[in-house]
Order: sequence, then C-alpha cells, then structure tokens
Amino acid sequence: MSRLFGTDGVRGLANGHLTAELALELSVSAAHVLADRGEFSGHRPLAVVGRDTRVSGQFLEAAVVAGLASAGVDVLLLGVLPTPGVAHLTDKLGADLGVMLSASHNAMPDNGIKFLARGGKKLDDTIEIAIEKRLNEPWERPTGADVGRVTVHPTAVDDYARHLVRTIEHPLAGLTVVVDCAEGAAFESAPKALQDAGATVIAIHADPDGTNINDNCGSTHLDDLRKHVLMHGADAGFGLDGDADRCLAIDHEGNIVDGDQILAILALALKDQGRLAKDTVVATVMSNLGFVQAMKAHGVGVRQTKVGDRYVLEAMRVSEYNLGGEQSGHVILSDHATTGDGTLTALHLLERLVTTGLSLKELAAVMEQLPQVLVNVPDVDKARADDDAVVAAAVAEEEALLGERGRVLLRPSGTEALVRVMVEAPTAEEAQLVADRLAQVVKAQLSL
Repeated sequence: MSRLFGTDGVRGLANGHLTAELALELSVSAAHVLADRGEFSGHRPLAVVGRDTRVSGQFLEAAVVAGLASAGVDVLLLGVLPTPGVAHLTDKLGADLGVMLSASHNAMPDNGIKFLARGGKKLDDTIEIAIEKRLNEPWERPTGADVGRVTVHPTAVDDYARHLVRTIEHPLAGLTVVVDCAEGAAFESAPKALQDAGATVIAIHADPDGTNINDNCGSTHLDDLRKHVLMHGADAGFGLDGDADRCLAIDHEGNIVDGDQILAILALALKDQGRLAKDTVVATVMSNLGFVQAMKAHGVGVRQTKVGDRYVLEAMRVSEYNLGGEQSGHVILSDHATTGDGTLTALHLLERLVTTGLSLKELAAVMEQLPQVLVNVPDVDKARADDDAVVAAAVAEEEALLGERGRVLLRPSGTEALVRVMVEAPTAEEAQLVADRLAQVVKAQLSL
C-alpha cells in the first residue's frame, strides 16, 4: 500500500482525496501517537491548530478539532496563521502537537494536513508511519470531563509577529518594502512584522476571499511584485507562498533574487557575525554551482542533501548547523525557527541591507549564477536511472567536457514516471545542448 504521507504531510484535493472523514481519523491517530496523556502527572494533552485562507480549511479545521477533542486533547484555535507561526506557537505554548491546514503553493482546490511534534518540529518517517498504522484502530473513547476542550487563542498573529521582530537587532527604518502575501496565511502577520520592525510596507495580494490563494501571485508568480517594487521605488520586494514558509525576493531594479542568492547573503551575514555554525551552510543538490563556488571563495562549506526541506532539516539537526535552504526560497534559520519562514527570511535580508548599506542587488552579486537547464524525460523506467551503464557513461562524458565550468545532475522524479536531467554550463546554449543530448540517451535506454 502506498504511503498516505507525502514529502510534507497529507495533501490532495479537498473533499476529494482529502475528506473530512480522513481529517478526523488522522487527527485521532495523531493524538494517540503524539499526545502525552501524563496519567500520573495530571497533564491534559494540548494541540494548536492553524490554517491558511482556503475555504476548504474551514471544514477541515472542524474535522481536525473534532478528532482531537474526541480523543481527549484540548485544542487552541490559532485561526489563519503561517506554518512557521503554528510551529512557533506549538513550542511557545508547550503543546504536545501542532496541526497546520495548508497545501502551500498548490492551487486553491487542494489542501493538506501537516502535523508537528512537541517543540514545533516536523515529523520524521517513523512517526508518520506510526500514525498511518493506527488509523481506524479500535480505541477507548473518553467521556464526560475527559473529552477535550476547544478555545480560541486570540493573540496568535500578534504573538508570532512579535517573535519575528525580536529576532533582528537593527530597526529597518528608512527601507520601503513590498510584500506579496499570495492571498494566503501571512496576509496579516507579514505586513505587521515588517512594519513593526520599522520598514515602510506596501502589502499586495493581502485580501483573501477563500478562493484566490496563490492565484497569479506570491512566490510562484513574481510579475506583479516586480511591478509594484518599481512603481513605488521600493528597496526590495518579497513574494511569499500560501503558507508563508518560503519567499523569493525582487531587488530595487526588478531582478529576481532566488533561494540560492538569499542563502548566500544570509550565510555571509552569519559568518561575519561569527554565528554561522561550523562555517557551513546546508543546501540541496539542485543549488546552483555558482552558489557552491561563491561559498568556497568566502571560506564557507556547503553540505548538500537530496531535494526537499525535510532532508535539509535532518542534515542541520544531525550535524548542528544553523542555516540551510533550497533554491525555491525555503530558508531555515534554526536559531529562530524550526522550519522555513518567509517573513523571517525577509527580515534578516533587510537587516543585512541596513548593516552593510548595500542594496539587495549588490548583496546578491556575491554569487554568479550559472545558466541552469532542466529537461524532464517522461515515460521511462526511473528505477533504472542510477544503474544503467550507458546512461552513466554518457553522463561521465558530458561531465568531462564541462570540467569545472559546469555540472550534470540526473535524478528520478519522486512522484512521476520521469527522469530529470539538470545541466549547468557557462552559457544557456551549451547547457541546453548537453541536457538535450543526455535526455535522448535516457529516453533510448530507459523507455517503458
């Protein structure tokens, strides 16, 4: 049987795959696995529940709360709040678990359920498997005074915004910032935190109606953000996604500053302050070679993992690093957060502008991005991609031709029957030629 949990919780079409019944049963199972009942200490288990702005979040929230309370867990409703805000309050309020209802950057009809363990930490595979195994099992239901209580936590946005502002040491007075809230979970908290930190804030796509989340806005659609940055003469713009755990930036000239560049800026900021743990940053194998070269030039090591923030987090946890991220803008500052946080990232980037007196464009110039081409090869046996001798020989030949001028990454998709061929080279034309040649080999060798 296939796993119910994906790379980031349980996600699918709301009221299609992801039903109220499934949400309720998952919450009961999660309560049995994660909630500390403290029979000998009198502890009542506690959960916090937040959601993004999707209309389906309302009925899913009701189902999750019903499941938790029926299992004897007290519930604090946080309302609309970013995923990192739910993680922060899970920790701050001493909750046994947190629940976030969001499908992140997916289109509005989808939704998802993310569970967080005590301390606001993401679940590892063993806990997710345990939750799945206990779905629909017989259990003794509490009655009377033993059922859970449900209350609203009215200061969730203020508490989270206050936490964000406290993570920086220099006010952002004098900076003008545009923030695209993606009609999502950060429509209140992001503008508030940036403004409370001293910046002049222009918030766009901050009027959610339950159906417009991620609709031609946010981190996956930066054109409107660029337009407003130029229109207002802003120092920078930040595009968040639906649950605001990531952001991409626009500099004052309208150029995109991606996750690799953001990670490079923050790595050097922490190194200058003597705060970069082990002088090392964690990135994925998809990070641009220009990022790796720039970090090497500045004496910063790069630990690379598989694609996915969970792998970045795991490497950071095991080796006690405090900065990691992905090209997508999912940046983890673990001194202040247990997961990626788009608003936190924006605040620390802006603080770097203040402390250096440089523009975002000048800061991003620390690395030169090599042209990167990605070709997806569909309808192939991806399981054989790592073992086929002809494919391996073709990759080795192209790598030898590129030398230190570029690189090749060939990897099977985690969700589809295709192989991804990524090539970086000094020019886009050369990268495209190499990628196309390798794609032809993959197609010829691995076709289904």
